[in-house]
Amino acid sequence: MANIYKNAFFDPADTANTVIYAPDTQTRAIIQNIQITNTGGSATVRAYVFDNSNSNTATLVAYANITGPTICNIAKGPIVLEESDTLVLSSTSNTTISGTVSILEVNRGLLQQ
Repeated sequence: MANIYKNAFFDPADTANTVIYAPDTQTRAIIQNIQITNTGGSATVRAYVFDNSNSNTATLVAYANITGPTICNIAKGPIVLEESDTLVLSSTSNTTISGTVSILEVNRGLLQQ
């Protein structure tokens, strides 16, 4: 079983939902942090998990109204993504918001070797 630590970055071009990360069909992932930076003004940030095993049903897993300048973690605990789930972020501002997501990948395909 291989563990890989990685980051995924959020720098939205618009206010639409943005796919941040999706593990492949052999990988599960643990999201530790969703760190959001707001350089000024006010914005709302939302994080959704689209559950591949449930017809891609969207579940709101984190939500924050952020007044800047500030940095905050909107994930208040670990979020587990199963194979082919998708983490999506959206923001009401595309000029002051950016962020990073800390991820631990666990490749389950290596268990079968």
